[in-house]
Amino acid sequence: MPTPHDLGYRSLFAHPELVRELITDFTSFKLLDEVALSAFERVNPAYVSERLSAREDDIVWRVRLGDEFLYVYILIECQSGVDRWMALRMQTYIGLLYQDLVKGHKLSPGLLLPPVLPLVFYNGAPRWSASMDLSGLLMQAPAELEALQPSQRYVLIDQQRLDRTELEANASLLALLFRLELSAGSDVLYEVIPALKTWFAAAPQASLRRSVQVWINALLARGASERALLVVGNVEEGADMKGKLDIWAEEFEELGFQKGNAEGMAKGMEKGKEEGKAEGKAEGKAEGQVIALRGVLGSLLRNRFGELPVPATQRIGRATQAELEQWFARGLNATSLQAVFDGATSAQINH
Repeated sequence: MPTPHDLGYRSLFAHPELVRELITDFTSFKLLDEVALSAFERVNPAYVSERLSAREDDIVWRVRLGDEFLYVYILIECQSGVDRWMALRMQTYIGLLYQDLVKGHKLSPGLLLPPVLPLVFYNGAPRWSASMDLSGLLMQAPAELEALQPSQRYVLIDQQRLDRTELEANASLLALLFRLELSAGSDVLYEVIPALKTWFAAAPQASLRRSVQVWINALLARGASERALLVVGNVEEGADMKGKLDIWAEEFEELGFQKGNAEGMAKGMEKGKEEGKAEGKAEGKAEGQVIALRGVLGSLLRNRFGELPVPATQRIGRATQAELEQWFARGLNATSLQAVFDGATSAQINH
């Protein structure tokens, strides 16, 4: 199940600026350095296989390079564990992408499949240990069959182990957000937050500004303190951007985001367990997750469609976690608020 932080990153990578920064600044590939943002086109990855299983959680972009296209496939792994089978998953998803292109007659004039850049963005605490090549998951084949065995590689961006010196020297927005998640509290207060204030003052694109707010709210929700959840739910309303950033700065300081923040969060969770009963803590964590998802979903929908009508806000307020996650997935690509809520009537949403 996706976490609020997964959803926050999905919101960020719905923008071509940040997809280009992710590739040019955090991989060794430079082919997109000078490519105009107008060459990027978001692709809906809801591929349907023969068993009707859809891939709605991944992020896929098509980039025009001259007369040809490159596809960028991004898998976001905001979790505590390492997926041993990632290379196999990537091969399956790219296979579904190719199958969709063939069925939709979207190939080049020569009927050739386009190249794909497969990226795994990971920010878990354990060091990534999974094989980055499908061959590492296969038994040793007899010599005469080796050439017939499948192969699939992917590029790993391990956020927790990025070089901090290089990160601090990088002036891009994505680097700034990574620092917000990874840096010590003093760096957040005296360097990152002031830099974000400057960026917000100059950023011309309202939707990108809103997506950054969605991401910050999701990051705060990951800390899951009572005050953080209150900030997630209310900071959007009736405050200018400077005021919001000041509130966020206070909350980050209280949560103790620091280098190796996963360890700090683990200690905070352990302290909470000692202070409360185990059963009550479990219930509170589940409810906190839902509250956080409501805040993140509300941020996304305001980003896409402006201020929400009261009935829509009420639906979000009484929705289950599964419904919130489904609406977020739809909200990334939906053309109307009506389409996000799907079965609801126009009167239910707009009046």
